[in-house]
Amino acid sequence: MEKCYLMTAVVLLGLTVRWTVSLNSYSGAGKPPMFGDYEAQRHWQEITINLPIKQWYFNGSDNNLQYWGLDYPPLTAYHSLLCAYVAKFINPDWIALHTSRGYESQAHKLFMRATVLIADLLIYIPAVVLYCCCLKEISTKKKIANALCILLYPGLILIDYGHFQNIYNSVSLGFALWGVLGVSYDWDLLGSLAFCLAINYKQMELYHSLPFFCFLLGKCFKKGLKGKGFVLLIKLACTVVASFILCWLPFFTEREQTLQVLRRLFPVDRGLFEDKVANIWCTFSVFLKIRDILPHHIQIMISFCFTFLSLLPACVKLTLHPTPKGFKFTLVSCALSFFLFSFQVHEKSILLVSLPVCLVLREVPFMSTWFLLVSTFSMLPLLLKDELLMPSVVTVMAFFIACATSFSIFEKTSEEELQLKSFSISVRKYFPCFTFLPRIIQHLFLISVITMVLLTLMTVTLDPPQKLPDLFSVLVCFVSCLNFLFFLVYFNIIIMWDSKNGRNQKKVN
Repeated sequence: MEKCYLMTAVVLLGLTVRWTVSLNSYSGAGKPPMFGDYEAQRHWQEITINLPIKQWYFNGSDNNLQYWGLDYPPLTAYHSLLCAYVAKFINPDWIALHTSRGYESQAHKLFMRATVLIADLLIYIPAVVLYCCCLKEISTKKKIANALCILLYPGLILIDYGHFQNIYNSVSLGFALWGVLGVSYDWDLLGSLAFCLAINYKQMELYHSLPFFCFLLGKCFKKGLKGKGFVLLIKLACTVVASFILCWLPFFTEREQTLQVLRRLFPVDRGLFEDKVANIWCTFSVFLKIRDILPHHIQIMISFCFTFLSLLPACVKLTLHPTPKGFKFTLVSCALSFFLFSFQVHEKSILLVSLPVCLVLREVPFMSTWFLLVSTFSMLPLLLKDELLMPSVVTVMAFFIACATSFSIFEKTSEEELQLKSFSISVRKYFPCFTFLPRIIQHLFLISVITMVLLTLMTVTLDPPQKLPDLFSVLVCFVSCLNFLFFLVYFNIIIMWDSKNGRNQKKVN
């Protein structure tokens, strides 16, 4: 009973932190004519409740797509409609067609914040708690500590509750986590259904799609495609098709309707990247303006090739050796490959990498904590723009202290605890003196943290040169991108050398 109380206290703490952060200002408050991203969420409620479904994604006199037009899958639209019914019951003025544009009141802010918190409480937080409770070979206290660290991850809290852009990220991430739970514990059909809901809520969940596909396909191969494996494959295919049909049914009535929704979901005309995002293309554009030099279709082809090649080894390995551990690490690797190399990436897409990193917090606590700190730092220009410096500092410190005390991260930097033992043994066959890898990683961590702190202080206290107004933002992206490239190599090493480690362990036994 005491353990239940402790887990409840952890959940309440997570909710309290979220609500406290939400009391700050939000993106675009009081700034006409677009009013920022808070207005986007309110406007979608206005559109979905006042217009027929066939007009939701089309430009018209009542639906100007240039003014926060819907650009997410149907499940997001249905969620907006559900919220709109509640809003209409409380105060119809909040979602009145045309006249409600830019509506801001204390009561409406409270309502919008409450919808995010309720979504968290219904979908994301239960998935986190159940995931931590299902962890094996650790004590109950460690499970509770794991849940605490995941719920205190500052990146998701600051974006969903502080910035208020793409709010309800926790809905799609929560569905994805339910999917991970399902397929990891052989509830494959339920896991597939949950992940289909995640994709149909936010199309960026495609970052996680290949690991799900490869893991489930590997399970089918393992069972045998002439027997149980084939039956499982058919069941999975039917589950996926049925879930997509149910979500998209109102938009399948006309071909043009379906195509318009797809055009809104994948606006390739927007360009290679948005704003200052810590990926390869934005970082490289400092030295070479790729968007100005290469034709649009060439940019798409190059980004596709780099993304595909960077995630291919991990996906092949997962298909041939489908294990829950390999699945989680492949989720990290593939999502990071998409973030670094794919087309039309936004800085907040790093949250899609952070979720699976939270899931391997127990396996590699030192590296996971480091990554999650960098992921939050990579969004610094966005957070400062929305005056979220103090909430950022407080939540980052709380998260770091929770991880450091719960996992004793600074004591877990040996080759075994970094899961690099097998890799180091392979290297030492050719370079016997290769015994300094943990020390290198410790020094890199120290350099990374010092750089992030200094850049944050410089950005807050100094004015950039007039000729280089984006200097600090570009430096944040550059430093973050270098860190992410290092992590991509690290997680792929764990994936590719995992089976060797397993064979070595069997020999020891």
